[in-house]
Amino acid sequence: MNRYFFVVLLIGLTGIAIVVKGAMIMFAERQYWHDVADRFVKENVTVKPNRGNILSSDGKLMASSLPEYKIFMDFMSSERDEKRRKKDQQRKDSIWKANFDSICIGLHQIFPDISTATFKNHLRKGREMKSRNYNILPNRNRRISYIQYKEAKRLPVFKMNKYKGGFHEQIYNQRKKPFGSLAAQTLGRLYADTAMGARNGIELAFDTLLKGRNGITHRQKVMNKYLDIIDLPPIDGCDIISTLDVGMQDICEKALVDKLKEINANVGVAVLMEVATGEIKAIVNMMKAGDGNYYEMNSNAISDMLEPGSTFKTASIMVALEDGKITPDTEVDTGNGIMNMYGSKMRDHNWRRGGYGKIDVTRILEVSSNVGVSYLIDKYYKDNPQKFVDGLKRMSINQPLHLQIPGEGKPNIKGPKERYFAKTTLPWMSIGYETQIPPINILTFYNAIANNGTMVRPKFVKAAVKDGEVVKEYPTEVINSKICSDHTLTQIREILRKVVSQGLAKPAGSKQFSVSGKTGTAQISQGAAGYKSGQVNYLVSFCGYFPSEAPKYSCIVSIQKPGSPASGGLMAGSVFGKIAERVYAKNLRFDIRNAIDSTTNVIPPVKAGEMNEALLVLNDLKVPVQKQFSGERKKEQWGHTQAAPAAVILQDREPASGTVPSVVGMGAKDAVYLLESKGLKVRLSGVGRVRNQSIASGSRIVKGQTIALTLR
Repeated sequence: MNRYFFVVLLIGLTGIAIVVKGAMIMFAERQYWHDVADRFVKENVTVKPNRGNILSSDGKLMASSLPEYKIFMDFMSSERDEKRRKKDQQRKDSIWKANFDSICIGLHQIFPDISTATFKNHLRKGREMKSRNYNILPNRNRRISYIQYKEAKRLPVFKMNKYKGGFHEQIYNQRKKPFGSLAAQTLGRLYADTAMGARNGIELAFDTLLKGRNGITHRQKVMNKYLDIIDLPPIDGCDIISTLDVGMQDICEKALVDKLKEINANVGVAVLMEVATGEIKAIVNMMKAGDGNYYEMNSNAISDMLEPGSTFKTASIMVALEDGKITPDTEVDTGNGIMNMYGSKMRDHNWRRGGYGKIDVTRILEVSSNVGVSYLIDKYYKDNPQKFVDGLKRMSINQPLHLQIPGEGKPNIKGPKERYFAKTTLPWMSIGYETQIPPINILTFYNAIANNGTMVRPKFVKAAVKDGEVVKEYPTEVINSKICSDHTLTQIREILRKVVSQGLAKPAGSKQFSVSGKTGTAQISQGAAGYKSGQVNYLVSFCGYFPSEAPKYSCIVSIQKPGSPASGGLMAGSVFGKIAERVYAKNLRFDIRNAIDSTTNVIPPVKAGEMNEALLVLNDLKVPVQKQFSGERKKEQWGHTQAAPAAVILQDREPASGTVPSVVGMGAKDAVYLLESKGLKVRLSGVGRVRNQSIASGSRIVKGQTIALTLR
């Protein structure tokens, strides 16, 4: 019995010792063994690649990954042996004490907002706590830049090995946007934990290209040193070239936000698209926050499912024009601005002022008459509403766009066989109610009108690039090659031009060029509460393109605001007008000849081989002439139209034989022909006429010598 008890007791004590030792390793010695593991053995360590950049269409950096750091101090020795630990601790304490003042002064110089005294108190507290992972900065959440980190690493003690000095860091791969909030929602965001990837926008849609591929390393002892051996190198992500233009984005954002503040709106959207390509040059999604300022919080331009209102009337009229039911001259008696539609009253915006009376289709859209549009559509399609819906589908206004970025809404256009399609549905649908269409879909439809009837898919990304080479291109995609006949297209384009020049959309116009488009003002449904529960909210919008004759850009401005007044022309249209004029001015290209003062004597083009004629002209203008000739004179163009200088030198282009000729001012083709005929090799850069040449004229020709030409 005593022997059995002794064995049980021994086994029990051994078990307790194992548990105690395990607990000591897990808790008391946890950091030490972590350090040992870090110091000696690391297998299959993942190495993160650099995430690709997102660039604007003109090469400006819009989103990039930059390293950020948190810096820490380990005040205690990591030696396991008691004697060695005491000795090492004394060494660390003496070094720290000797350099303490220098460290705090140096930190203050790197971080001027934190005083030297604050650093001293803060670090002294960490030393007293015997902390092994003490945040060097008083603000525990503060991250520092790579430059600040490298400066801190130069300070005494901090520049030592982390096991000797105790300074160590934690690195974060932070995504930065050099242009701040510009197009922030479209560019997208990453999760705080970058391992979780992207949250939205281009960052999410092109995450597989941007993030690259992880690498793998392991630690190996080589010549008594441990080295990181790369098993699989990381592959950095591709750069994404977006369609966005920073200048145009800034123009759109400023014009929209100024108006949102002026009218105290809740939400504002502006999208600018290049007509021929579908490239989105600017996209703004602004929402009013609790602090009264406006920020990009949602992708409203692609996701908001709202009734578009009067911008939809263009589609309704186009269906009737295409079906041959009406012409631009078809007249409707809108009466006093109120018309009974199956027990409900359809009203024009000016019904209190007596309505518009008898007007034609062109005038109906100019003044955005609800009565006029709904009467025509109900008259010709009430017996076959499916034909009207088919007409809308024929123009692809009902199709989802399948955009490159996530979050788009799907247009909802009801058919007569669907639930809740009543007799009033058709007339109200014709003026933009009882349908839900995102703003970007409306823009795509108007862009098709501007693009000679070809509907193209909106595009946010042009290409993916790796090391300067295009990895993948994203060409323009056609959704519908022809939304209507050329005859209908000509009619509707003329009507939309008059809507701006003669109708309610005059604020969207410009004195410098013509604009086409359509206003929209709609009440926003409150769901089950209807349209007029409490304060009425409005959606005011304008969608169009410019210049009217040769459209370059299309644009939609859509604003959600509480209460009256509400006007698509005055509010959204005025924003459109500012955007159009500023974008147009940004792209102006003037002929330099128009800048010549009309009172200046202008030298006409003369030919070097026709010296007598040239001298007669120049003498008549009283321009002094210096004549220089060498070699055989040739009849070729000399000079170009310019303001007369103090003296004109007429000289032959042909220099002495065996020397390099001057080709400055010549076209590239002629210059190459002349130089190669002399036995020279030619390298070109630029386009246009020759601006300068790498070998001066008159230099001796060396056969096979290369001459570089820079073109204008």
